[in-house]
Amino acid sequence: MSRAPLRIGIVGGGIAGVGLALGLSRHDHLDVQLFESAAAFGEIGAGVSFGPNAVRALAGLGMGETYVELADRTPAPWQDLWFQWRRGEDARLIGETYAPGVGQSTVHRADFLDALARLLPDGLARFGKRAVAVRQDAQGIQVEFTDGTQYHGDVLIAADGIKSAMRDEVLKGLGQPPVAPRFTGTCAYRGLIDSERLRAAYLARGVDTALIDMPQVLLGLDAHILTFPVKHGRLINVVAFFSDRSTPDPQWPAQQPWVREASRREMLDAFAHWGVAAQTILECIDAPTHWALHDLAQLPGYVDGRLALIGDAAHAMLPHQGAGAGQGLEDAHLLAHLLAEPGLTGAQLPEVLQVYDQLRRPRACRVQQTSWETGELYEMRDPRVGDDDARLGATLATRYDWIWNYDLADELARARSALGWPAAAASAQKQALAMR
Repeated sequence: MSRAPLRIGIVGGGIAGVGLALGLSRHDHLDVQLFESAAAFGEIGAGVSFGPNAVRALAGLGMGETYVELADRTPAPWQDLWFQWRRGEDARLIGETYAPGVGQSTVHRADFLDALARLLPDGLARFGKRAVAVRQDAQGIQVEFTDGTQYHGDVLIAADGIKSAMRDEVLKGLGQPPVAPRFTGTCAYRGLIDSERLRAAYLARGVDTALIDMPQVLLGLDAHILTFPVKHGRLINVVAFFSDRSTPDPQWPAQQPWVREASRREMLDAFAHWGVAAQTILECIDAPTHWALHDLAQLPGYVDGRLALIGDAAHAMLPHQGAGAGQGLEDAHLLAHLLAEPGLTGAQLPEVLQVYDQLRRPRACRVQQTSWETGELYEMRDPRVGDDDARLGATLATRYDWIWNYDLADELARARSALGWPAAAASAQKQALAMR
């Protein structure tokens, strides 16, 4: 007799949640449902960056072709360049970082999510479903939504972002206090510029126009500005960060939105002491937005029984390493392959999720911590490097290798070993992953 399909519920329709749903939906022996609180899939923010590790995770989840079709890459001969690092006051070169085979690789968040959503099987996604509570026992897990409906499944994966409602459910089950998003003291102005407009402005000011074609970060005390081409070079994405270090425990007013419109004058005033290249960039942004950057403290656990957190719900971090989305995709990659194991039963799911937690949480926590530390480095606050050009250049050249070179196939093999699953199957899956 054939067994009933394993019922897998996913809460949250961002890139990590949709990626997991896509990875699982390829298997006929699984019954996958995705629940999104909004009326349709959607993301905010102009672009999302993917390092080599994230690109491999995308491929392993079956999203590689879609990504390649939409991704922006720095044009030749700079195709392997991740960023050039320069001084904010005079744009002098400090150093370069390379990501061979990938370079500065980005997609427009909304465009990418829309393309992924079109790949989902009909009926897999359900909208207007905001999760508020869960109950679980030895037979399964039940989630309740604000519209009064419920879902009964064998496992629930929460990918509901930094403001996750499911995070406190996990922490409560672990006997831990709730964890809310915290203001980091860093804000950013964001905007898009027509590349030809910026080129003309650079020419008028005597700034090297090659800075438009290559991804750049201008570094300064307590602030930094990054730029990179998007929309196949037609637009330049700009993010201008600045940090208030006047208090060790900064607080964001509860009634103020995290994102708002800003004036050009407000933005220029924040960078009034910067050099001509930085001033020219900011002057070309007509309608900047202001973002208050929040992250999460490192959690004591991502799993309680049959409930697991992935992506920003588990480890929201500062964007300074371009690694946040990649960590969510790594989470999804591991879970997609473990939950699709033939013969997996509902009774085995808590053990599977515990192994997920044991492998993913130390790495994601380290990326969280180093994302904050990288912001300190960019803004001349690293106690070992300070504002020394030579030390900055040498540090930035190799700082990201440990994130980018992560072996996803080895992680999966370690998970299978921890679960006592056959090594031969692990070898076969490792080979399959390498071929994708």
